Amino acid sequence: MNENTALVIIDMQNAMFQELNPVYNGERLLNIINRLIEKARESGALIIFVQHEAGVGKPLERGSVGWKLNSSLHRQEEDLIIEKKTPDSFYKTKLNEVLQQRNIQKLILAGIQTEACVDTTCRGAFSHGYDVMLVKDGHSTWDSTGLTASQIIAHHNNVLRWFADVKDAEEIV
Repeated sequence: MNENTALVIIDMQNAMFQELNPVYNGERLLNIINRLIEKARESGALIIFVQHEAGVGKPLERGSVGWKLNSSLHRQEEDLIIEKKTPDSFYKTKLNEVLQQRNIQKLILAGIQTEACVDTTCRGAFSHGYDVMLVKDGHSTWDSTGLTASQIIAHHNNVLRWFADVKDAEEIV
């Protein structure tokens, strides 16, 4: 990581860690992302938190407790927050503009939800011409009807290698 790199942390919000339906390996994910944040700070990389808004009455309703970024994250005042309303962190947001203004060329992606916001943002970053790295053990999801969270994560790590360099957090930090 360096000053031309941004660590983009996607949708690490309170609603994702609800006691009744927590994201797969949530505590481990928080630890990995916090290690990445510390490394990014040390190297002068930009840290961006992406925050999803799902609408009135939803767990990610703007302003609700569930919408807020998880307090376990090692966030600081200078870190940027980009708000979005779709799975793509680039669509109708200022993300690309912010990255261009700061001459960011490489993105390191981590967060939630593997098959939705992480996947779509990874592909979007590639399409915008960024050098993309997906943190192999730095994203998560929930079991679906046909697949376990672990299977979904493994599948996306394999598929997204067409759009990103897929590496374990330990290889990055």
